[in-house]
Amino acid sequence: MAEAVRRGADASAALLEDPARFAGVLGSFAERLRVAEGFEAAIAAALGAAADGVAVTGLDAAAEILATLRRDDAGRGGLVIADGNSPSSPGAAHVSAVTAAPPGSGPFRAIDLVRAPAGLAEAAAELLRGVVVTADLGEARRIVRGNPELKAVTRSGDVLGSRWAHGGGARPQSLLEMRAAADEAAAGLAGTERRCEAAARELAAAVQAEETARQSAAEALARRQQGDAAAAEISGRLGRLAGAARAARDEADRLDAAVTSARLAAEKDLARLEQLRGELAEAEAEEPEDEGPDWLRADLADRCAAARDAEMEARLEVRTAEERLRAIAGRAESLAAAATAERQAREAAARRRRQRGAQAAVARAVALGARYAVEAAERSVSEALARRTEAETVSAGGAEHLKAIRARVRDLAADLDTAVNSAHGTEIARAEHRLRLAQLSEHALEEFGIEAQTLVAEYGPEVPVPVIGDESGATVRYDRAATERRAADAQRQLDRLGKINPLALEEYEALTERHAFLAAQLEDLRKTRRDLLTVVKEVDDRVQEVFASAYADTAREFEQLFARLFPGGQGSLVLTEPDDMLATGIEIEARPPGKKVKRLSLLSGGERSLTAIAYLFAIFMARPSPFYVLDEVEAALDDVNLQRLLGVFDELRESSQLIVVTHQRRTMEAADALYGITMRGDGVSAVISQQIAARQPA
Repeated sequence: MAEAVRRGADASAALLEDPARFAGVLGSFAERLRVAEGFEAAIAAALGAAADGVAVTGLDAAAEILATLRRDDAGRGGLVIADGNSPSSPGAAHVSAVTAAPPGSGPFRAIDLVRAPAGLAEAAAELLRGVVVTADLGEARRIVRGNPELKAVTRSGDVLGSRWAHGGGARPQSLLEMRAAADEAAAGLAGTERRCEAAARELAAAVQAEETARQSAAEALARRQQGDAAAAEISGRLGRLAGAARAARDEADRLDAAVTSARLAAEKDLARLEQLRGELAEAEAEEPEDEGPDWLRADLADRCAAARDAEMEARLEVRTAEERLRAIAGRAESLAAAATAERQAREAAARRRRQRGAQAAVARAVALGARYAVEAAERSVSEALARRTEAETVSAGGAEHLKAIRARVRDLAADLDTAVNSAHGTEIARAEHRLRLAQLSEHALEEFGIEAQTLVAEYGPEVPVPVIGDESGATVRYDRAATERRAADAQRQLDRLGKINPLALEEYEALTERHAFLAAQLEDLRKTRRDLLTVVKEVDDRVQEVFASAYADTAREFEQLFARLFPGGQGSLVLTEPDDMLATGIEIEARPPGKKVKRLSLLSGGERSLTAIAYLFAIFMARPSPFYVLDEVEAALDDVNLQRLLGVFDELRESSQLIVVTHQRRTMEAADALYGITMRGDGVSAVISQQIAARQPA
């Protein structure tokens, strides 16, 4: 069926390549259908082989195409008939007319020509229902036109129905031709794949070049925009500086005029002052009797003072105007220099803008070339894909046929292996049976001294056996299964009995004596166990009492010591199982001042270290010891917390001796003696000690 469908697809392709040879060809049936999106695979599976057929206008066109395909040996093809004739008469009457035709003179029902076993008769009748065998296509066409419900099959293998036709002719290809076609298709496929890979590489290079060109263009555009923004900013600054320079020049002109007017006024005032001084000198040179009245002298004195004040004010205004003139001149020079620098920067920005424009033009040219390269690569890839599809289509037919042949060879090889294995297994079973018979014969001869012939004659399956437990001597026919069951039961009973032990009495007496000894030992152990349980109970009670007392003292000392080490904080010890003092644990709750946390894992390193020190020293204070050895317990503490810890050390040293390993200077200063290890010049370590002077109370 797969081979017929393949040939039908080839013939359909031939019809579509040259539709002018046949009248009434409408084109590919599948391509003329419009299927809803997402349902293409379902409709193709439902149509089956009809999806690969060629659509034609009617029965006459289908018959002509099938006859032409068979005459030209152009392969087998499938045809979908666009319009069928409506039934002109009931199908049953036509079938009866066909059935009534004498053999050899007309069409036959296909079911009448088939003989099937009883189990397959119904299936064959269902498959061949409505199928009529005719002599040629002309007769088939007449029958189908008269009754569209029937399907006519010619003796040469052409099928003609009201909606579907299939047939034609083709010379079967040899195995060598199919292999050559497959090799050629494989070679074409490999070449196409190589061309596709080369085209893909070219496309990747072109895409990379295009991306690089786009990045260059984007960078050039960004630099151009930055240059434009910088030029606009420079233009604005130049405008502001020009306005400031004009304002400075106007201010300088105004100040020049003011200075000039002030100088003129000062010269006038100076001339007036000289005149007044002359008049004053003349007045003083005159005789006293000739002096004028007192009011005249007072008036002249006032006028002289006013002249001096005016002179002073004029000189101040001149100095002020000169200072402002120098400041405005310096500002004008700085503004001119800034304007020159801005002008140069604007020219440099214009040059950079022209350079970026040239670079942008180059980038656009590169992008255009990359686009052309991408288009060429895409065309190459599409052509390579088309050639690859053609090669795959060509190699598909040969591959399918070769696959069918290989499957047939595998099936035959599997059947041969099965037959060989079956024969070999049968031979092995026969050899094992013969070997077992020989072993049984040897065993009977060695164990019972009976030969195989005698054993078969006296104890064979045909010899009746007596009934066990029946004293009348009745016999029954030999039953192997029942005999084997009785033998197995007897063997189990014998195994349970075991062998006879002649020393059983002595062993019993020894075991009795051993039992009495073990019973006495067991009673002694039970008594000892009761005594030990009593001691354990007393020890547990004492341990609970001591632990409860130590816990209460330690908890009290911990609360006080924590409050000293963390002023304003709260700390306590809590039992995890207060009802079971032997299995309980102790949890430390610490709440430093300003914090709401209680868990130690949420505290800082110094806080956790100080909390652990508080717990340790609470144990020391609850149960004092003559001396303590501490190894760098204050390493993570700051100065404030270290001072608090040294206060605790002072309390402990009143009743105990402290040996502290430390690197803290303040801890060393608080000690009574220092011990250290040093290395001498000869490389030998030595212990040194230093007594600290007794501290005086404050």
